[in-house]
Amino acid sequence: MSTSVLAMPFVINQWTGKIQPPSTADKATLDQFVVPAPDQSLTTSILSAGTFFGAIIAGDVADYIGRRMTIISGCFVFCIGCIMETAATGVPLMAVGRFFAGLGVGFISAIIILYMSEIAPKKVRGALVSGYQFCITIGILLANCVVYATQNRKDSGSYRIPIAVQFLWAIILALGLFILPESPRYFVKKGRLEDAAKALSNVRGQPIESEYIQDELAEIIANHEYELSVVPQTSYISQWTNCFKGSYRSIFHGSSNVRRTVVGILLQMMQQLTGINFIFYFGTVFFKSLGTIKNPFLISLVTSLVNMLTTPIAFYIIERLGRRTILIYGAAGMIISQFIVGIIGVTAGKISNHNNSAVSAMIAFICINIAMFATTWGPAAWVVVGEIFPLPIRSRGVGLSTASNWFWNCIIGVITPYLVGTEKGDANLGAKIFFMWGSLCIISFLFAYFFVPETKGLSLEQVDKMLEETTPRTSAGWKPHSTFAGEMGLAGDDKVPVHHAEKETVEGTIEVNKDVV
Repeated sequence: MSTSVLAMPFVINQWTGKIQPPSTADKATLDQFVVPAPDQSLTTSILSAGTFFGAIIAGDVADYIGRRMTIISGCFVFCIGCIMETAATGVPLMAVGRFFAGLGVGFISAIIILYMSEIAPKKVRGALVSGYQFCITIGILLANCVVYATQNRKDSGSYRIPIAVQFLWAIILALGLFILPESPRYFVKKGRLEDAAKALSNVRGQPIESEYIQDELAEIIANHEYELSVVPQTSYISQWTNCFKGSYRSIFHGSSNVRRTVVGILLQMMQQLTGINFIFYFGTVFFKSLGTIKNPFLISLVTSLVNMLTTPIAFYIIERLGRRTILIYGAAGMIISQFIVGIIGVTAGKISNHNNSAVSAMIAFICINIAMFATTWGPAAWVVVGEIFPLPIRSRGVGLSTASNWFWNCIIGVITPYLVGTEKGDANLGAKIFFMWGSLCIISFLFAYFFVPETKGLSLEQVDKMLEETTPRTSAGWKPHSTFAGEMGLAGDDKVPVHHAEKETVEGTIEVNKDVV
């Protein structure tokens, strides 16, 4: 929504003092009626900078106060930022407001993935976490609808209304979380086994005494104890350094923490380097630069609609085909579509040609590119990040991965105005920028093929075992053959030492009465 707001005539006039030229003016004059590239860069990227720091901080906060309360806190911080943005009459306060809003988004984006991954059943976890990306696409579409409706207002409502609408969603999310249960895996991490049993019973819809709850809770506890025995957490610093435990070779094979962290960080980096946010951040400006489009806001609305309508396809294919498979094929599809856009843009689609058919073809392949992303890299990158980390480092691992996403999001926000800008000193790449995105998608393709494991159909604890025993290219064929609970002696009649009235014995264990879970 940032660059759509910055393309509004009222905003350009009020923030720069420039007078809107008549539509009949020459292109050079029309090109000058824009918010300067440095201001575009600042207001777009500053939110991502705030989100970067928010995501890193969120890992600690989520382990201290819980997943739910961390997300609720993020909603509160986000609302503070929105108040500043709504009150802004220029770039300085808008930038500060977007930074605070970014801090809140960092909390929310990192911990929602963590929370959903920890409470979702393994058979539908991919589809449910993909719902996170689907909600993002709905938000993008609604934002573009509101901007489209207010773009021609001659007062501050043109930008204040779209910004103020964001309050509603933050409030809905925060209120909804008050009635949802905490993650049972968070309670296991904190040693609150009775609360873990109750939470797991709640999210699974099964009685605490059921064998289903007993087995799953036993596996969660056993896996947590195993991970702590392998990589102990003795201090606050070690809790962070443990994310990078392991040798250089283990990055390519094995279940070392450094392998998981590298995969998570690079996967989120690659998602951003597909160039998708160039379209959503700077699409309005880019479509305007093509010269033949009368209403670039409408085209941005169309691309947002394509994004939203195609994302639900991922709900099915991510569980049917798997995470790794759709990442590979999605990257291949984006490579093809982006190079086609670039080729058309430097030939028949040149601005000087005024070729409406060529521009229409470019927009069509941009929409195909969006559809490829929306059904593959959009949701799958988040799903994998939520699945690959063990419980002791999961909140920090997901936080680091999410921070990587927003770091590269910020970099793209900073440099893109200069890459496609038409002012003196800008690169003015135009459609040639799609050659850059297509080339980066080749790297994403290779990364998915050589580094990303298949996690489809596995519990979070089974993912740990799979990483120990396979390579990414053989991971799809791995089948569970043992449990951590069985290996650590928690299977059988004494599975989980939890009861409704906990009492510590001299040895520090929990006595089990007739209400054993």
